Amino acid sequence: MRGEESKAAGVTPIRILGIDPGLRITGFGVIEKFGSRLSYITSGCVRTQQDGALPLRLKTILDGLREVIAAHRPQQVAVEIVFVNVNPQSTLLLGQARGAAICAAVDADLPIAEYTALQVKQSVVGNGHAAKEQVQHMVRRLLALPGDPSPDAADALACAICHAHGGQGLGSLPTAGMAVRRGRLR
Repeated sequence: MRGEESKAAGVTPIRILGIDPGLRITGFGVIEKFGSRLSYITSGCVRTQQDGALPLRLKTILDGLREVIAAHRPQQVAVEIVFVNVNPQSTLLLGQARGAAICAAVDADLPIAEYTALQVKQSVVGNGHAAKEQVQHMVRRLLALPGDPSPDAADALACAICHAHGGQGLGSLPTAGMAVRRGRLR
């Protein structure tokens, strides 16, 4: 029925995979945008062995996200951008996990949009400095879920929602002469 509705209305559903990269836990969430409506498809986490060698952990992330992409066939991917943490070593490791996540999308020839945590939180909660619990609650409300998703899955779903609300990476918003400051267009 949905396929017939989309053809009749001239609207094509877009399936978006959101990714919240992490070396221990990489969250993922798949939603579908149909006009202005968002529908939950799936979410979860790819977990790596904490005591495992780095290359094997990165392979786990890559393989896990490849499976998600193969099973749910997203058309676009939104990934959270990693910023510098207090510990430079942690930042480097997180960047490598993010690279493995991006490679899974690139390997499937999917377009990738990147968003800062401030942009994601601003889009979903309305506050760029929102707490994780606020993000979980708003994701639950926006997608009409029966309960709060795990924090990592909620962050990934929030990234996908941000992409859906943002006009595919701010591409369709008139942004000439504007800058992003504190997660907001100015």
